[in-house]
Amino acid sequence: MLILGLNAYHGDSSACLVREGEIVAAAEEERFRRIKHWAGFPSHAIAYCLDQAGILLSDVDIVAVNSDPSASFFKKIEFTLRQRPNFRFIADRLRNQAKRQSIEGVLSAAFPGTPFRGKVQRVEHHLAHLASAFLVSPFEEACVASIDGFGDFSSAAWGVGRGSAIDIEGRVHFPHSLGVFYQALTQFIGFPHYGDEYKVMGLAPYGKPEYLATMRQIVKLKEAGRFEIDTRFFRHHREKIDYAWEGGSPYVGTLFSPALEELLGPARQKDQPLEQKHLDLARSAQAMYEEAFYHLINHLHEKHRLESLALAGGCAMNSVANGKVLRQSPFKRLYVQSAAGDAGGAIGAAVYAWHHRQKGTSGPGSGHSSSSVLAGDALIGRRVMDHAYLGPSATDEEIARLLDDRKAEISISGCQVADIPDERELCRMTAEAISRGEVVGWFQGRMEWGPRALGNRSIVCDPRRADMKDILNLKIKRRESFRPFAPSIQKEHVVDWFEEDGDVPFMMQVYQIREDRRPLIPAVTHVDGSGRLQSVYRQTNPRYWALIEAFREITGVPMVLNTSFNENEPVVCRPAEALNCFLRTKMDLLVLGNWTVRRLDAGGDRTSSAGVPEIAGSAG
Repeated sequence: MLILGLNAYHGDSSACLVREGEIVAAAEEERFRRIKHWAGFPSHAIAYCLDQAGILLSDVDIVAVNSDPSASFFKKIEFTLRQRPNFRFIADRLRNQAKRQSIEGVLSAAFPGTPFRGKVQRVEHHLAHLASAFLVSPFEEACVASIDGFGDFSSAAWGVGRGSAIDIEGRVHFPHSLGVFYQALTQFIGFPHYGDEYKVMGLAPYGKPEYLATMRQIVKLKEAGRFEIDTRFFRHHREKIDYAWEGGSPYVGTLFSPALEELLGPARQKDQPLEQKHLDLARSAQAMYEEAFYHLINHLHEKHRLESLALAGGCAMNSVANGKVLRQSPFKRLYVQSAAGDAGGAIGAAVYAWHHRQKGTSGPGSGHSSSSVLAGDALIGRRVMDHAYLGPSATDEEIARLLDDRKAEISISGCQVADIPDERELCRMTAEAISRGEVVGWFQGRMEWGPRALGNRSIVCDPRRADMKDILNLKIKRRESFRPFAPSIQKEHVVDWFEEDGDVPFMMQVYQIREDRRPLIPAVTHVDGSGRLQSVYRQTNPRYWALIEAFREITGVPMVLNTSFNENEPVVCRPAEALNCFLRTKMDLLVLGNWTVRRLDAGGDRTSSAGVPEIAGSAG
C-alpha cells in the first residue's frame, strides 16, 4: 500500500510518501523552489518522494489530501445566513474550494506520461493535524488537540486518541481563532510577513504583560475549554482579505480592524523602531494565547485524566507555551512532531488514510473523512516518528563532483578543500573549530522534515561565547537582535543543564536553563533564562551526537549552538545550496559529508577566548 500525502494550495506546501504505514520520505516544497513557506501545489516535493521510494506516480494507491471542502457544510450555511458577508468574500471562498477539488487534473499536468490510477482521499484539515501528532506518537492513549488559523472552517479540534482511533469531541468554528488572534497581533506589532509569529515569541520576554486585561477583551474563554474572539477587532469574517496561496510566497492581508487601533493605539509600521509598548504587547499577546491554550488542555485532562498529550496545528509551533505544559498542567508527557503546522498535514493525511484502510472501514478513495471513523483500541502497525530525517541526501561522490566542478571558484574565494573520511577525526576537527569561535556550516545525511534545523542542515557555533549572537548576525543571519539561538544538547545531559528532563527531539519546547549554568552558555540563554532545546539522541543522529561529544571532550559542555543553515532563504537542501551559502557569507568552515571547505583568510576572531567563561571540569 503506497500512499502519497499532500498539503496543497496553502502555505508550507508539502508532500510525504507512506509505504505500509512507514514514512519513507517527506519534504516541503520551499526547499526545492527556494521561496520561504512556498504555497501552491507541491510538485517538486512529490517528485522527490516518488524518487526516494523508487516508484512512479502510477504506482501510488491513494493520494491523501489534508483538506475536505465538504466539511462543516451546515456550519458554513449557518454562518452565511447569519452574517451575510459581502459577495466578494463568498466568491473568493468558492474559488478556493474549486481549486482544492482538482487534485487529479493537477497531478496529470505535473507528471505527464505516468497517469495516477489510484484514488484521492480527502481528510478534514484538523483530523489530519491530529493524526500527524497522535498516530506517529509513542502513546497508546492520549488527549489530542489541534489549534491553528483556519482549516475546513474550523480553527481548533480536540478529543482523545486510543490505539489507532481518534475521537474528535469538540471544535471551534470560523470566525473564532487563536491563530488569527496571534497573527493579527503579529501584524499589529509590525511584523507583516507570513510566518512572523515566532518573532513575537522571541520579543515577548523583553516585555511585561501590561495589556493582558485588554487582551481579555479580545479573546474570551468559554465553558468546556472553548474560546471566542470579539469579531469587532477583526476583518476576516466580513470582508475579503487579500490572500496569496498559489505559486509563490504566501501573503495574508491585514487581519485587524480599525477598532483594534482604537483599543490599543496606532499599529507599528515595519520601519518604525520597537518601543517598550511593542515589547509589552508581544508579552501580553503571548500570555493571552497561553491562557486560552491551558484553558483548553486543562479541560481535556479534567475530562479524561490521561497523562499524555499530543499537539498539532500552527499554534503548536508556539514552543514557549509547549515548554510549560509539564509544569503548568497535569500532563506528564507531551508529543509535538517536527512539522506541527500545515506542512505536517501531509503526514497526517497519509497515516490516517493508511490506518483507515487497515481497519477496513472503507476502500481506497472512499472519499471524504470529515471525522474519525476508526474503531478498536489495538495498535495496528503504528510507527513512532522519533526523528525528522526524511528529506533528500547526497553521497560523498556527489559532493566530490560538486567541489571539483567549482574548484576554481572555491580557490578564488580563498578557500581550501580537504577530504576527511575518518568520522572521529572529522568531528574532532570540527569541534576544535567551534571551540575557537568559528562559524561552521554542517551538512550531513538526510534533510530535516519541518522548519527546524536538527543537526543535518545546521550552522553550529560555540554556546559559551557571549558575543556569538553578534558574530552570527554580522557574518550570516542579519536578523533581529532579540531573536534567540537554540542549544542542541546530548539527551543524557539535559537534566544537568535544564530544569526539566524532557524528550525534545524536534526543538518544539522551550525550557528554563538551570540558573547556575546560564553564565556558562550565554549564546543560547534567552533574556528570561530559557532555551529552545533540541535533545540529541545517539541512535537517531549518531554523527551529530559524535560532534557534540567531541565538543564536550574539549570544553566540558555537552551542547552546541544550532541555527538553520540558510541566509534569508529556506534551509539549504542540496550540497550546491550549502556551498553557495558558505561562499556568499562569512562562515569560517563548511563540512559537507566527509569533505571540508575552509576559509583561509576569515575575518573572524578564531583564536581569542574573549567572552568564553571557564567551565569546571573542562578537558580543554
